[in-house]
Amino acid sequence: MALSPKLDLRQTQALVMTPLLMQSIRLLQLTHVELEQFIDQEIEKNPLLEREESYGERISLDERIAAGDRSYNETEDFSKASAGGELDDRDHSSERSDHWLSSGESTSAGQMSDTFDSSLENIFPDDPGTQDFIAGDLASQWKSSSGDGYVSVGGEGYNLEQVTASPHTLRDHVGEQIIFAFPSAADRLIAAELADHLDEMGYLRADTSEIAERLGIDVSYVEELIAVMQGFEPSGLFARDLAECLSLQLQARNRLDPAMKILLQNLDLLAKRDFNTLKRLCEVTDADILDMLREIRLLDPKPGTAFSSGVADSIIPDVQVDAAPDGTWRIELNPDALPRVLVNNNYYATVSKAKVSTAEKTFLSECLQNANWLTRSLDQRAQTILKVASEIVRQQENFLLHGIAHLKPLNLRNVADAIGMHESTVSRVTANKYMLTRRGVFELRYFFNAAISATEGGEQHSSQSVRHHIRQLIEAEAPNDILSDDTIVDLLKEQGVDIARRTVAKYREAMNIASSVQRRREKKAQTAVRKGNGRSGFVRNTGVGFS
Repeated sequence: MALSPKLDLRQTQALVMTPLLMQSIRLLQLTHVELEQFIDQEIEKNPLLEREESYGERISLDERIAAGDRSYNETEDFSKASAGGELDDRDHSSERSDHWLSSGESTSAGQMSDTFDSSLENIFPDDPGTQDFIAGDLASQWKSSSGDGYVSVGGEGYNLEQVTASPHTLRDHVGEQIIFAFPSAADRLIAAELADHLDEMGYLRADTSEIAERLGIDVSYVEELIAVMQGFEPSGLFARDLAECLSLQLQARNRLDPAMKILLQNLDLLAKRDFNTLKRLCEVTDADILDMLREIRLLDPKPGTAFSSGVADSIIPDVQVDAAPDGTWRIELNPDALPRVLVNNNYYATVSKAKVSTAEKTFLSECLQNANWLTRSLDQRAQTILKVASEIVRQQENFLLHGIAHLKPLNLRNVADAIGMHESTVSRVTANKYMLTRRGVFELRYFFNAAISATEGGEQHSSQSVRHHIRQLIEAEAPNDILSDDTIVDLLKEQGVDIARRTVAKYREAMNIASSVQRRREKKAQTAVRKGNGRSGFVRNTGVGFS
């Protein structure tokens, strides 16, 4: 059979991902902050988009033109000029004559100062006509000065970022102490070199021998400077490891005794809760070892993080859930998390009346199409979030009423099938979205958790509720009856939860709960202290807990 080219006609259906469709899908998974940034970028590119203002600030285009707004007069003049017509000064002068600013009353700075019996600078500090003279030697150093000896408070070159205070960093804090700690300029330079090797936690991450060789000095001299700098505030800076950091803080509190030094040298035993070995090494009693542990818990293992400039963003919930008077749930979108974007059709109609070129008409049509599509996409996004949140509330109603112990197992497919959407759409909607309930603020992904089988074919349990049960069992255990992982498995099976021992161990470690051996050592030491204090006639509250 010979091969030959031929033409074939076929009709198929396929989903084409247009740029606008991709934009709508991307809007679903954006957070509130990312959505605001995206809208700001679109407003900069599209002249037909604008943010919805409050009712008191909202003024229509016709009202602004009637009031003599100069910006809209300039727009109208530009439209007339683009059409080839001449500007009619007489028409504009007649319109401006009716404006309240043309009442004939003088508004000079001198007369206003006499009227208010005060300087105009005190009332209107950003009056563009106000200038303050400064000395010539300060003119070049004054950031808001234009260099001519005057500070123009209303100038166009004013930049607020140039006059706002910069954050006080760890390097700045150490640099201020270096100036007073070392009178020699050479010592200050070496100290500044060491300060440059501080990490964000305040630890010295440098090789002293390499620094000494590069600067041409002895290693012992570098160690002497480090010893001086280890006395800087906050205590614990310039330490090489955790034990040295804690010892510096205890030394500043005058609590670094020989027993505490031995304890800091065996932090690995402390992590294992091996109190018997620690008591033998430190030669102290149970009460003393617990007092020492309480002091260590009051120390800061990362003293440099107090100067970190990171800012924690507050969470703005996207959905609010409240109980309605009729016993149902009132599910609403948070108005603070909804962007308000409008399409300025009046501006589009005004510009379209002018004689513009074909390219300009095409640009305006594309801007109008993109603006309408963006507003519809935002509306669809809000409706989808509300629909998914309503189904989550319906599925997890027992959690809202009775707490985490009644959280049901739920996955994305259950919600997608219930609301008639694709599973990927639900996944995008629940990403980085939050719900405000009477029990707190939860991420929408929190309500989706794995299912754990029940014994004898009962109702399945969610992984979050099982973790809650494990935590409750461990918190209620007696000091002389510590629950092992196998015992916890047996207790959960009695409550209808079919779970393996390795799963209990995984959940326990995820909740940062120590093993049964470590918990037994800790509680035996605390019990011995209580018995000793009881025989002496008083009870000491150690206040020590471990995580």
